[in-house]
Parts: sequence; C-alpha cells; structure tokens
Amino acid sequence: MIKALEPPDIHHLNAAEGWLGLGNALEAEQELQKLSTAVAAHPDVLRVKYRFHQLSKQWQPAAETAQLLCRVLPETPLGWINLAYALHELKRTREAYQVLFPVVDRFPEEYVIRYNLACYCCQMENLEEARVWLKKAIALGGPETIKEMAISDPDLQTMRAEIQRI
Repeated sequence: MIKALEPPDIHHLNAAEGWLGLGNALEAEQELQKLSTAVAAHPDVLRVKYRFHQLSKQWQPAAETAQLLCRVLPETPLGWINLAYALHELKRTREAYQVLFPVVDRFPEEYVIRYNLACYCCQMENLEEARVWLKKAIALGGPETIKEMAISDPDLQTMRAEIQRI
C-alpha cells in the first residue's frame, strides 16, 4: 500500500497541481522543487510532474517520469498511456505503440489505450489496424465520446471522412 503524502509535501503538491490547472507551469515548477527528495518516486508526485512536463512540452523528462510511474504502479493504465504519449510527441511513434500493445489486455475497460493505438497505427500508415483499434475504443468509450476526440485529432487526419460517419 502506498503511503499518503504528509505536510508540507502534500501542500506543495496540491499547490503545484493548482498552478497546473491554471496553466502556470512556472509557479507549478517552483512548488515541485519544494518537495522533499523522500517523495520523489511517490505516484502522486510522478503524476503531477508528468503534467508539468506535458504542459511545458518537455517530452523527454515526461517520458522518464512516466516510465517511473509504470514501475511504481504497473497495474494502472496512467503511466503506460503517458509514456506512450510522450514517446509519440518525441516522434517515436513505433516505440509508443510498443509500449501500449503489450499491456492493452491488462486494462480491458480502458478505451484511451485503444484510441491511442488507433492514432499510432494511423501515423504509421497501418490504417487497417487503426480501424480495428478505433472500433474497440468506440465499443468501450461510446461513439459520441470517441467521435468528439477523433474528429479534430491530427493523428487521425487520414481517417477523418470515416470518423465523420461514426
């Protein structure tokens, strides 16, 4: 069982998360720097650090943070999704696919993994597999949710006409 963060670390983490919610990465970073080194690998800290790196478009540190999250919480999908997304943003889409494909069955209810696999397949010009993953995402997330995500997703540009018919 993962121990809850205690003051003052929890206060700094909450403040960082608040600043991220407001879109202020600089203030969030200052709060994150105040965290004690003892909590550096805590899942809540890793989750907020990833969001900071994502907002700052620092994809290599984002990938490293997500990788740590995968090691600390391998049974939850967030780290895997974040790692794959960061790799994709680093133009390492094949690696992103290779992160998610082996774990997809671990998370049978997680439509985001299937959606992201569809995006990565589309970017790798494997449209047949992209269609399969998109159908699976629709089955889990619902056609309205997936269409709303997919219609403006640049990763699915080549499938736009198909998506509009969902």
